[in-house]
Amino acid sequence: MNTLMLGVTLSLLSAFGWGLSSILLKLSMKNKSAVTVNISRLYIISVVYAIFFTIDGNWKEILNLTPLQFLIAFISAQFGFVIGDYFFFNAMKIMGVSRTVPITSSYPLWAILWAYLFLGRSIDVQIILGAFLIVLAIIIVRQGEIEERMNMKGFMFALLAPLSWSFAIITMEWLSSQISAFTLAGLRMMLAALGISVFLKKYESEIKAITKREFAALTGAAFLGLFVGQYSFVKAVSLVGSSIAAPITAINPIISATLAILILKEPPNSKILTGLVMAVIGVVLISTA
Repeated sequence: MNTLMLGVTLSLLSAFGWGLSSILLKLSMKNKSAVTVNISRLYIISVVYAIFFTIDGNWKEILNLTPLQFLIAFISAQFGFVIGDYFFFNAMKIMGVSRTVPITSSYPLWAILWAYLFLGRSIDVQIILGAFLIVLAIIIVRQGEIEERMNMKGFMFALLAPLSWSFAIITMEWLSSQISAFTLAGLRMMLAALGISVFLKKYESEIKAITKREFAALTGAAFLGLFVGQYSFVKAVSLVGSSIAAPITAINPIISATLAILILKEPPNSKILTGLVMAVIGVVLISTA
């Protein structure tokens, strides 16, 4: 399998991991706040990575990192899994999965813009067309939400999430050429867990009240999204770059929205479904440019 095909395959695997993770996260947030859910899953997955690091000897690579690499990794982790996911989780809780993910799928658009501005990546007409379709999809989804009298706060959270994620992606790409994919993926999880620990005392009682069923859902979400999904994405970025990997992984709205309608019984809306299709077409155009 050549490098491009492997990168595309890993990006698709990442999308499936994140899509399935979204459903489990929604299930675990019925009686818990977004911060509690995020603290729990980051702690769970940090333990998993720590075990693998001990077995495979990745700690040696981490100890050899420079202060600048640690700083960039810390910043990337906070924008990706603390700030960005805070907006994402709250948007899901307010609007539901099927209405949130078409909007948050705009993160490849921002990732490509940052790659163009800061990493010197080229942008052609096909990428611009794909970006236009993604933006149009967001407008259509918003119109559908207005008709349903959806919460404006949820919509704004759904817009802020991909902005934060895209900044995390571009800083991660800078690191991916210097740190092995598995080490980078795990390090970002642990640094995110470290950063979100500032909220631990405030949400301690809620964390202690997590039920066995919620813990099982959180563990599944952590493994699928932050282990399978995140490692696959980091590896894909290291192979083919964020300008290719990010748009392909953005097909996860198809997975998330479909599962949300089938499993969570979220009512479909014609404008939201139209926006979803347009967002996916935009992603395909960008990823094949």
